[in-house]
Amino acid sequence: MQLQTSIKSTNRPFVIAGPCSIETEEQLFSVVRDLSKNPMIKMIRGGIWKPRTRPDSFEGIGAIGLPWIQAVKKEISLPFCIEVATPKHVEAALNAGIDALWIGARTTVNPFAVQDIVDALKGAEIPILIKNPVNPDVLLWIGAFERFQNAGLTDLTAVHRGFSIYSHPKYRNVPDWEIPIAFKEHFPDIPLINDPSHIGGNRQLILEIAQKAMDLDFDGLMIETHPQPEKAWSDSKQQVTPTDLQKILQQLVLRNKSEVNYETQLFQFREVLRQLDDEVFNILAKRMAICNEIGDFKRENNLTILSVNHWKKVVQERLENASEEKLSATFIRSLLDAIHQESIRHQNQVMNKNLHPND
Repeated sequence: MQLQTSIKSTNRPFVIAGPCSIETEEQLFSVVRDLSKNPMIKMIRGGIWKPRTRPDSFEGIGAIGLPWIQAVKKEISLPFCIEVATPKHVEAALNAGIDALWIGARTTVNPFAVQDIVDALKGAEIPILIKNPVNPDVLLWIGAFERFQNAGLTDLTAVHRGFSIYSHPKYRNVPDWEIPIAFKEHFPDIPLINDPSHIGGNRQLILEIAQKAMDLDFDGLMIETHPQPEKAWSDSKQQVTPTDLQKILQQLVLRNKSEVNYETQLFQFREVLRQLDDEVFNILAKRMAICNEIGDFKRENNLTILSVNHWKKVVQERLENASEEKLSATFIRSLLDAIHQESIRHQNQVMNKNLHPND
């Protein structure tokens, strides 16, 4: 099975669905039978080993679920994907004839664990899906792919499942869309799938997140599906029934990827944006030149770089004007922070130029 080829040749989205955790043979057969009736479902997912934060959480049924998967596959021809986190998991999955494996976010974050799995897979021809690490580090994600590629394992797919945060008013794992975009810039030919279940942590958010992923040209979706989500042994709030999954997929708006018929008009828009960007960067360059002068003044008068009260006032004023400027408060804060850090860098170089001989 060549998953990369399947994803690229299938009409978007390539949908992977199934329970967060395989709980019983009856539950597995029930959900897979229902999912198999939906032609949009191209692969089944199900966890049997579940790396959990707390030791008293349900950590999966383990290898006893493999014969259940084998039995399901005899009845239903859809390929099956499970998560592996150790070389022993890999060995058991390969012996059971599992079609594809995914590497979870808690594993991707550890290069040693990733390398152990790579070593266990050498010589195997099996598709690998790699979720982003729990922390927002695109290089760590890229590094996991490079480890597999160096071992000759090239049927790889990226899964964007969001990034852990202590507390967020909306998301379980914040999407940080700029990170999968940066990943795609580095690996333009590797398929990219979105996992709205883990990003939202709430079934009510799945459609919204999935739609944004499609608008950002993601290749597919991985959505947790359970016959009775409210009774699920893990992640009950983010799973949907096969019927609700079908409704979600039917509501997705799949936009045209080709720009061939619109190139002239898009060129005009983009040319205007390019000119505006030139103005923005010219203004920023002038701003940093003023920061250099401020650095000279502060050095001469022995003043600190940071003035907390002034900075708080600047931020407050800009945030108060966010709605008038039709810019989100999150964007304004991020932009201000980036400008401020660059301003500090310029002032620091001026004030401590003897400590930066190569700058």
